Amino acid sequence: MKLISFSAAGRDGFGLVHATGVADLGARTDFSSLRALIASPDGLEAARRIAAQAPIDFALADIRYHIPVPDADKIICIGVNYADRNAEYKDGSAAPGYPSMFLRTRGSFTGHGEPLLLPPESPQFDYEGEIALVIGRGGRRIPQETALTHIFGLSVCNEGCVRDWMRHAKFNVTQGKNFEKSGSIGPWIVPVADAGSLDDLSLKTWVNDELRQEDTVRRMLFPFAYLISYISSFTELLPGDIIVTGTPTGSGARFDPPRYLVDGDVVRVDVPGIGTLENRVVRETVAAT
Repeated sequence: MKLISFSAAGRDGFGLVHATGVADLGARTDFSSLRALIASPDGLEAARRIAAQAPIDFALADIRYHIPVPDADKIICIGVNYADRNAEYKDGSAAPGYPSMFLRTRGSFTGHGEPLLLPPESPQFDYEGEIALVIGRGGRRIPQETALTHIFGLSVCNEGCVRDWMRHAKFNVTQGKNFEKSGSIGPWIVPVADAGSLDDLSLKTWVNDELRQEDTVRRMLFPFAYLISYISSFTELLPGDIIVTGTPTGSGARFDPPRYLVDGDVVRVDVPGIGTLENRVVRETVAAT
């Protein structure tokens, strides 16, 4: 099953994706949003019942994808989480003992098929293909042994960023990671029970049909259960929160010379069993003041 947030016919909604279109869950349930469905103990069961019989309300060509949980309370992103990533920095440091992480605003992401905005402030616009976890059952100080039961589902992310703005300050990357619509999440959420073995997940990232990134979660330094447990140690995870779990080697900054994104580039991130996220880079138009 594939669950999305979308807009069509002049309004926002959420629904189920079928082969030929979308069934509107908002019109068939009492849930106000996909986040509300995720938070309900009966939400997924209700969606599955409807999936078996609901007709198509909108063709896929007639919708615009939003990020799957547009009203997520938190989007937490993990850095340096694959075996080769630490070596990319060429600073001789040992593998990290704890995960690097930062928060992103909802507005810094856009949905599948929507443009990624190339900002005029920098030529160093980059891509990072990643797997995203969507929290279902929230909690605080979640043990690793039960952490995976707190996952509602999975999605795909391009955690785009502006590299030189990540180095404007000594101890943070916030500026370069939060340009408006610089990243994307989607196209949908696949419930964890439909995603297959979490240990077998892999991802690939292409730029203009050139494969740039390829790896498997088995090579993560900090696996999903550890991340959920560690994060919930200092903040309460809520239903609909998104954890973006890190990118493999191969982003544009790591080439010599770097290969940053330019106007017209198409970035595609694929996670087999979850989905394919695709966006075109479009130069942001800035109105004169």
